Amino acid sequence: MSPLFRRKPDDLVADATSSVTQEDSASAHPKGYTPSKKELGVVTPKRVAQGRRVQDPAPANRKEAYKQLRERQRAERAEASEGMRNGDERYLLARDRGPERSLVRDLVDSRRTAGSYFIGGAVVVLIGSSIAIPAVQLASNLIWAALALAVLIDSIFIARRIKKQVQTRFPQTDQRLGSLYFYGIMRGLTFRRMRIPKPKVDLGATV
Repeated sequence: MSPLFRRKPDDLVADATSSVTQEDSASAHPKGYTPSKKELGVVTPKRVAQGRRVQDPAPANRKEAYKQLRERQRAERAEASEGMRNGDERYLLARDRGPERSLVRDLVDSRRTAGSYFIGGAVVVLIGSSIAIPAVQLASNLIWAALALAVLIDSIFIARRIKKQVQTRFPQTDQRLGSLYFYGIMRGLTFRRMRIPKPKVDLGATV
């Protein structure tokens, strides 16, 4: 007996339905069509959103809300302080913003300044002048005069360097040179480790 006659009627109906479905599917799509993963029955995992801030749970009471507020403020202050130290424009004070002032900072930070020793020398002079010995007091006064002269000469060199570099790199700047001079000189009077924003260039680097 032929295999066709041994098959059950239900199997014949299923084969006929499958062949019709395949023919309809082949005719519904053009040649070269690539079925999607959904049509092939492939399950893909859902994407998880990245970088979104997890929202804090709703406070249960007023005390909890105040605690969450203080924690957010503390985190924002820490972020702003770190950004200011790193020279991030978003967190800088108005006096530190702008490419001109960034250039001034690099010019000052790339060299040793007499002003950075001024505060330490002033402390030594103050201690020496308080000692009731004429020779020590005279030496303190001479050291003070030498420090003041060194700072004055160094400030002149800083101002001249700032003027030259700013006019060369930013010929259309609207920044006042006098303000940039003062900004650079005041930075030069601060200890290198205490400068904010912190130095981005090494000593002796070419700016």
